[in-house]
Amino acid sequence: MILTVDVGNTRIKAAVFEGSTVLENFVFEKNELEKKIKKILEKFQNCSDLVVASVGKIEKQAFLTFENQLKVHFLTHEDVFPFINKYATPKTLGIDRMVLASGATLQFPKQNRLVIDAGTCITYDFIDENDHYLGGAISPGLRLRYESLHQFTAKLPLLTLEAPKHYIGNSTIQAIHSGVVNSLVYEIDGFIDEYRANFAKFIIILTGGDAEFLAKRLKNTIFANSNFLLESLNQTYQYKIDND
Repeated sequence: MILTVDVGNTRIKAAVFEGSTVLENFVFEKNELEKKIKKILEKFQNCSDLVVASVGKIEKQAFLTFENQLKVHFLTHEDVFPFINKYATPKTLGIDRMVLASGATLQFPKQNRLVIDAGTCITYDFIDENDHYLGGAISPGLRLRYESLHQFTAKLPLLTLEAPKHYIGNSTIQAIHSGVVNSLVYEIDGFIDEYRANFAKFIIILTGGDAEFLAKRLKNTIFANSNFLLESLNQTYQYKIDND
């Protein structure tokens, strides 16, 4: 059994895998890390490896606490990946984006793939049919859009995510919901249309915390999987073992 852990900008997600099968998923706050992992390992005592991908501010020592129970692995840019990295600044490419690109390459061989991760930020990552990682885009996610409207204006309220009732907002609150949600939906559809115009044999993978909310609002056909990063983390680790 393998315990995979994704340390994001906002929360931590984890999953226990037996082979390629997910036994259980977990989501928790960063300050709960050691307590939650301890409970997971108590429940799944056959876990032999802990695999971590982190873009958040968590010290490695928090994970190394469990070295007496299982092997701890931190995925880094130095590991082997199943794609050729064509990014102009490869060392600045987030490990989460590399793991998503890896999962897309392994799950959907020999086709063009666009991975959209809808979390704190929206990241777009494109891997072509020759397994070349070309890059993508980064933009603010839904929560950041709500927060920026509140923080950088004098009077706009801080709202939480809500589906707009109409594209024409008939109040300030409804106008904010319409602007935040619809602008992101139009952005994603616009990016997809641009990629479709330039690449054939195309698959779009939508993942992240807001994936399900966004999927039903997009005009384009997508493969939505909110656990794709954790699945990709497990697959990337298996690929690393086979190719080291």
